[in-house]
Amino acid sequence: MLQDAQETILIVDDNLVNLRVMIQHLAEAGYETRIAQDGHEAIEQLKIALPDIILLDIMMPGIDGFETCAKIKEIPSAKNIPVIFMTALSETEHKVKGLKLGAVDYITKPFQQEEVLTRINTHLTIRRQQEALHHLNAAKDRFFSIIAHDLRGVFNPMMISTDMMIKIANQEESPKMIKFATALKKSTHNAYELLENLLTWSRCQRGNITVSIEKMEIQKVIESNINLFAEKASQKDIDLSHSVTHDIFVYADRNITDTILRNLIANALKFTNLGGHILVNAEKTQEHVAHISVQDDGTGIDPEGLESLFKIDSKYKKKGTANEQGTGLGLILCKELALKNHGDIWVSSEPDQGSTFTFSLGVDPNRI
Repeated sequence: MLQDAQETILIVDDNLVNLRVMIQHLAEAGYETRIAQDGHEAIEQLKIALPDIILLDIMMPGIDGFETCAKIKEIPSAKNIPVIFMTALSETEHKVKGLKLGAVDYITKPFQQEEVLTRINTHLTIRRQQEALHHLNAAKDRFFSIIAHDLRGVFNPMMISTDMMIKIANQEESPKMIKFATALKKSTHNAYELLENLLTWSRCQRGNITVSIEKMEIQKVIESNINLFAEKASQKDIDLSHSVTHDIFVYADRNITDTILRNLIANALKFTNLGGHILVNAEKTQEHVAHISVQDDGTGIDPEGLESLFKIDSKYKKKGTANEQGTGLGLILCKELALKNHGDIWVSSEPDQGSTFTFSLGVDPNRI
């Protein structure tokens, strides 16, 4: 069972006989070995070079294997190295204790060569796969970072150009050109919003969303997001307002909260008829929870659509009241972000009766 590339195993045992036996078995299998005869020496070895796996005896003088394992897991560069305990102890409580400390397996004395090599090879294979996955994710991160930078750079001048086209069309009083430029502007903004949602959703899936909890006055957060959509609301003659008081403070991530609100308000504008109403509200419902809702009197959602709104594998797609296009990704993203923000999101709706989307935020920092 020779290895293609020599991997290093650190053996920690105070028994020289056990060390000689283990070194022989591992050398025959093609592994490079290093030894330490107590926990302190093992920690010092890790400062010199990191092994691929650690075989750790439990019963040793000074600090035992359990304490040694705990110290290893406190070292950032070594915490992901697989640790396999070597022990003559057969009690379940000892095995459970070791696993809780971060060990991945046990080898019971007296050693059986085939079992030892199989367990070592299994965990080294898992480690190699984890490292390959880590490198793949890092490559994806770089790829999406490049996409985000390059595509955002393309969209910015496009959006500026469409604004200039509309201005020129208005100056020349050309209805045909105004209609064309307005449609182009709408398509460009929709594509940009889709790009932002795709990139944010991708970061969620890769675990690259950093959650930074801060105290916020929810009224100010809601007002700043409503202001972003004032022009769009005016274009459909929609009354977009809020009924939030000054005294509601929440503890959440500001960027995540803004993204959820923007998506919900944009969604409400899309499915609200000309001359309709959208109301954003916030209220404390329990001692440690606030509910933020976006209510519209638009087209509503049928029961079948309600079941698939927040599911990536069954996206709900429906054109807006002004034939606006939608992918359904915004609501899926809202669900992901609400959970990361230590809350949740839900909806109540009936066809032709409007919809109310509600998400929760914490108001007590000690319960987040």
